Amino acid sequence: MQLFYNPNISNADTFFTFDKEESRHIVKVLRKKEGDAIQLTNGKGSLFTAEISLASDKKCIVTITGETTYEPLPYYLHLAVAPTKMNDRYEWFLEKATEIGISEITPLICEHSERTVFKADRFGKILQSAMKQSLQYYLPQLNEPVAFKDFVNTAHDGQLFIAHCEETDKKLLKTAISPKQKITILIGPEGDFSVTEIEQALQKGFAAVSLGNTRLRTETAAIVAAHSVAFVNEGV
Repeated sequence: MQLFYNPNISNADTFFTFDKEESRHIVKVLRKKEGDAIQLTNGKGSLFTAEISLASDKKCIVTITGETTYEPLPYYLHLAVAPTKMNDRYEWFLEKATEIGISEITPLICEHSERTVFKADRFGKILQSAMKQSLQYYLPQLNEPVAFKDFVNTAHDGQLFIAHCEETDKKLLKTAISPKQKITILIGPEGDFSVTEIEQALQKGFAAVSLGNTRLRTETAAIVAAHSVAFVNEGV
């Protein structure tokens, strides 16, 4: 069954009206008709079952018939990831990280960043689509881009890590993570973090970690980090 998303649905609603674009998709593309059942989420942990009461391609109305509330992930993962030179690579990261499980994403503008343009609307739609496709009920929080220095100078609680390629003393991320924790991981641009940025992060309590023996692209490193956290929390 296809999952629909709208942040404005609440447990106080007895019916819901889709906008013109969604209504047309439901009636014309999916060929849904009155009496058909659909599922909706508000991206805040609720799954609503509903029945179409008016099947119009201009205004599709559904009656809410039930609600199930789901628990969030057993961990809170915040990835601060530098934008990639090619937007499609960052979009791939957003999609796959959402499928794996992530709570918050911040585009991180670094000294070696080659791109600072941020397509918030498009990236937001990719997160929504990935959430629906993977049948999840929490939409990751997508923040505005922030300069590296400003990010590390902001207070962050939980476990803090910076993944970089410099030949220094580092632990493997998968051995440094504890389950059921709030975790923040910094992932740098194609040119890696500068030495100055690494020092700034270490001074602010971020621990240096490695993601393995090979040099990874930004988007690949972010996915490896997301999977490592998910794996440590599997079954807990």
